[in-house]
Amino acid sequence: MKNIVILISGSGSNMAAIAQAARRDDWAGRHGARVAAVLSNRPQAAGLALARDLDLPTQVVDHQQHADREAFDAALARAIDAHQPWLVVLAGFMRILTPGFVQRYAGRLVNIHPSLLPAFPGLHTHRRAIEAGCRVHGATVHQVTAELDHGPILDQAVVPVLPGDTEASLADRVLTQEHLLYPRAIEALLRRKD
Repeated sequence: MKNIVILISGSGSNMAAIAQAARRDDWAGRHGARVAAVLSNRPQAAGLALARDLDLPTQVVDHQQHADREAFDAALARAIDAHQPWLVVLAGFMRILTPGFVQRYAGRLVNIHPSLLPAFPGLHTHRRAIEAGCRVHGATVHQVTAELDHGPILDQAVVPVLPGDTEASLADRVLTQEHLLYPRAIEALLRRKD
């Protein structure tokens, strides 16, 4: 079985979209894949309750309980490895990972970013797109490398920037597309490995 471990920090909406697609599209039967666990660095992340509602195993590895980034990443890796991951999916996981952690899962670590990379890596992407006068914006699924938001692009979704858009209205439209994009990109990876 190709085990997928999803890391979250917040609401878990992309995690839920992936888990629901895995069930709806029978990833287990078609690709031998399943969401094996959902891990969070925040004990109060709303996505943990959502994952439990979806009957997914959950675990918290609280970053505040570790002396430094390296100690946290080591504890997180132990928790991930307990599920023998085929793929590690960052779905709103708001921690910068150490190069050693990224190297450990090289080629098996993916992220979604709310911009059309290489444009607007980092934070506040929607505001920056509006301020730059962009006519289109969107989201990117990419492989994670040691350089933040610069890994190979796996898939993208484009949304128009409309007259009168606010940061919030653009973010909502992009998030709707993320929920379609992320499962599609993961299933494409699964098909390539069938």
